[in-house]
Amino acid sequence: MKIYLGFDDTDSLDCEYGTGKVARWFADDLPDGCRLWGVVRQQLLVDAAIPYTSHNSSACLIIEASRNGDLIHELRGRAEQHLERHAAAGSDPGLCLAAEGSPGLAGLMEFGLSCTRRVVTQEDALRASAGIHVSGHGGSNDGIIGAAAAVGLTASGWYGRFIELGSLRRLPSELRVDELEEQGIRIMAMDRDAPVPKPADRVRTRNWVRPRLLGGQPVLPVVQQVPGVWETMGGRRGRKNGGHSVGDR
Repeated sequence: MKIYLGFDDTDSLDCEYGTGKVARWFADDLPDGCRLWGVVRQQLLVDAAIPYTSHNSSACLIIEASRNGDLIHELRGRAEQHLERHAAAGSDPGLCLAAEGSPGLAGLMEFGLSCTRRVVTQEDALRASAGIHVSGHGGSNDGIIGAAAAVGLTASGWYGRFIELGSLRRLPSELRVDELEEQGIRIMAMDRDAPVPKPADRVRTRNWVRPRLLGGQPVLPVVQQVPGVWETMGGRRGRKNGGHSVGDR
């Protein structure tokens, strides 16, 4: 069984870490019977009417669970304690938790999409998450909007990029296609009329591998440099925070 756990608005302009890192840290708090499959960053609408810290992104953990019982209740309690420890002063943290197959997930998927297209409210989030746990844990509680959106978008299987997945943060600057596939990452060529990357082809990662969530799988878009050599698309983007860049979260 997969369980989706969304966090949002846990940081502030003066904070040295962002929501993505708070989400990744929760891997150390998972109870027995749970394994972190990945953490996905979701980009929401950037609009002057929306208060946000840097890029208006939220994060969702994808947890694989081998037992049922009171697991959801246990995860909820641990996540609430996690926010108490790590949410920055002055933030508006929110939490959303849903198991795969929950009846309310379809509505939450639609809500997630709406958060990428228009300004929504806490009331919208609460209506969309009927039957699913959503809670605010400080400040204005606006974080429930992004947390619910993160769960909905991630559960749909078609949006966001992985900021945690196996050893992706420790991968070298260049490796073979089959080595990435051994990590569970599929390689997709984005060139016009490009050939399908071969197992022995090399991929230059620029020390920044962030697969997209496509069809429920981690997919790494690449462009061909020369035959047999590919390069990842996108790149690290820093965040200005107190005069310095804190980079990818």
